[in-house]
Amino acid sequence: MRRLSQQPGASLGWWVAAPALCLLAGVLFAVTHNTADGYDLRGGRTTELSGLVRDADARVGAAEHHLADLRAQLREAESAAGGSDQRVRDLQQRADKLGPAAGLTGLAGGGLTVTLTDAPRGPDGRYPAGANPNDLVVHQQDLQSVLNALWTGGAEAVSVADQRLVSTSAPRCVGNTLLLHGRTYSPPYVIRAIGDPDRMAAALDAEPGVRVFRQYVQTFGLGYRVERSDDIRVPGYPGTPRLDNAQEVPR
Repeated sequence: MRRLSQQPGASLGWWVAAPALCLLAGVLFAVTHNTADGYDLRGGRTTELSGLVRDADARVGAAEHHLADLRAQLREAESAAGGSDQRVRDLQQRADKLGPAAGLTGLAGGGLTVTLTDAPRGPDGRYPAGANPNDLVVHQQDLQSVLNALWTGGAEAVSVADQRLVSTSAPRCVGNTLLLHGRTYSPPYVIRAIGDPDRMAAALDAEPGVRVFRQYVQTFGLGYRVERSDDIRVPGYPGTPRLDNAQEVPR
């Protein structure tokens, strides 16, 4: 039987590989030590993303303030033009009449305030046993079910947080935050609606999606509160709806 002889290159390769293996082992031990001490190896990434969201939200807020100033200047220019041009004045009066129907004018009156909140943690800091994380937060379909019920109940104007909803509004839930008109909001989600409170309350009770959400309220402790008021205030939409064709639907 032939014996395997040791090659000169094999000895040299071991002398080169041994220090590299020791260095790698040292790095692994250091990582394990940090983890054992409670360090979050991905915490930096999470902090970075949170900071980006805050910075983006701040930039949106600054841009909205600047846009509000520009719109004020535009209104002044339009008013000046209407004072000297009858055609411009006629168009302005026509636009003013369409403003309430388009949601561009703030309204006040009697109605309902609906508040939706995520499930709170227990006294021990934990969520209910056996609950899925998705069972404990307000989802987009929950918010949409409430909005659909309010519109069905004859709501004349609706706002979510501090934003007026118009025909082009698209509230979206991303994780446990709400995205609306470029701004982000966290629970509780406060929905205000002007209209007949009895009719809107009956529509909420009849909406299947709202009934399902109220079952989760009973089981997992999510928040659902409906309050009546004679002084509900809904702001006007500050932007310009972009529609190719639109027609007011008679109620």
